[in-house]
Amino acid sequence: MSTYVYGITAVSHPALPDGLGGVGDPPRSVRILEEGELAAVVSDAPEGLRPKRRDLLAHQNVLSESGADGCILPMRFGSVAPDDGTVTAVLAERADHYKERLRTLDGKVEYNVKATHDEEAVLHRVMSENPEIRTLTEANRQAGGGSYDQKLHLGEMVVAAVKAREAEDAVSLQQALEPLADATSVGPESTGWLANVSFLVDRDSAAHFLNEVEQIRKDHPHLDLRVNGPLPPYSFVDPGPAEPAGTTVGQDSARE
Repeated sequence: MSTYVYGITAVSHPALPDGLGGVGDPPRSVRILEEGELAAVVSDAPEGLRPKRRDLLAHQNVLSESGADGCILPMRFGSVAPDDGTVTAVLAERADHYKERLRTLDGKVEYNVKATHDEEAVLHRVMSENPEIRTLTEANRQAGGGSYDQKLHLGEMVVAAVKAREAEDAVSLQQALEPLADATSVGPESTGWLANVSFLVDRDSAAHFLNEVEQIRKDHPHLDLRVNGPLPPYSFVDPGPAEPAGTTVGQDSARE
């Protein structure tokens, strides 16, 4: 039977909670595979696994429970190896790399920050900052709305100004939070987000990081910020060329 891999940790890591269940219906029992100084948190892999909400939450719960008392390198949802032997073989092959990652990420958590614009607020800001747009808007108003070409020109100017503001705000947001993090990772671009950045934060400094996010909210009311965390450091694992995953059927949702 194939083996589902949740994460990698040190063999000295505290024992798993009793009765911890993982993916599948019914949930598969979570267990430990040991190889030298490393261990993998695994279960049997259910057939036909898909990224359904129940299994996504189960994957995250196993990582939360198993990582509560020590560092664990999280695997993406859907990481499946052909069997237990394949997992332990990769642990042996990549032992130095995984031990280095465990040392680096010990005591660290990930916070993912996404930002969008409040449409009405950013339009007001663009108008206040751009005298040319204000002048053209007033000219169109006095002309009863303006001609089609005048309206089109105004619309193009507003869109360009909003896009420029999006780029500026994305850079400013990242620059404001980077000093509070040990590392940053820019997530994939997606429709609707002007910024999608993950920050590696010392667990003991998380409150300070979140306070800074709140201050940014107060100082920039045209920004709508969404914070997801604390999370296992998905974006900073860097599993290397040979992670114990034969197939990936889904992705973690923190950065999407």
